[in-house]
Amino acid sequence: MPELPEVETTLRGIEPYLLGQTISDVIVRNPSLRWPVPVSDLQALIGLKVTLLERRAKYILIHTEAAAIILHLGMSGSIRILPSDTPAEKHDHIDLVVANGMVARFNDPRRFGCCLLAQPPVATHKLLVNLGPEPLSAKFTGEHLFNASRAKKTPIKNFIMDGAIVVGVGNIYASESLFEAAIRPTTPAYKVSKKRYDLLACEIKKVLAKAIKAGGTTLNDFTQADGKPGYFSHELQVYARNGEPCNRCSKPIKSKVIGQRNTFFCSGCQR
Repeated sequence: MPELPEVETTLRGIEPYLLGQTISDVIVRNPSLRWPVPVSDLQALIGLKVTLLERRAKYILIHTEAAAIILHLGMSGSIRILPSDTPAEKHDHIDLVVANGMVARFNDPRRFGCCLLAQPPVATHKLLVNLGPEPLSAKFTGEHLFNASRAKKTPIKNFIMDGAIVVGVGNIYASESLFEAAIRPTTPAYKVSKKRYDLLACEIKKVLAKAIKAGGTTLNDFTQADGKPGYFSHELQVYARNGEPCNRCSKPIKSKVIGQRNTFFCSGCQR
């Protein structure tokens, strides 16, 4: 599933081709995604200019002069930038065509993604209104995590994956960040000290920034907007390395299901 670095990489890939461009057509081949695609509302954007592109959590927001398109890649979705005359392929569900002759094409084999419309103020949309701070923003700190964790008995890994606490820390990057902070993922959130939360917040920022710089992580079928794979998989320390020796202490990486998600950690480095 594309996580924050993959979504941010996609955003940066499509932005130069869409920002400031006028929407010349919206083509919906299959409106049956996670929620029904509002075809007529999207087509009402034809003739309007794209004024801003941004990411909120794992959502890509394409703002126009009237409203914003909310896109989520779901489990296996992708957005590619192509010449507008490129023939559509299987699972190419939605085209956003702009006046420069390019198209942002949304492909989603499993159809767990979404394409919705948000009227201003966009931040009050039901998918966005209850989200926590962005992990790469100044609002995300160890103090924020510490204060939110008091009386929370949930495992620390589940805690930092809660979008109401902080957005975008998915399964891969939660495992990696906890390894870098030397915190075992099963530790109850309330038992982690303020000092360790300061370190964890710092490591989350570092891990996500490195993953974005590498273009995301290629697991299964993720590719960037230009069709190239992400390369952060070469830097993974624990994720998907069950049984392999830890790069720091040589003890075997372990795997445990936490919150119905496979979690990887080093029993030697993480306590």
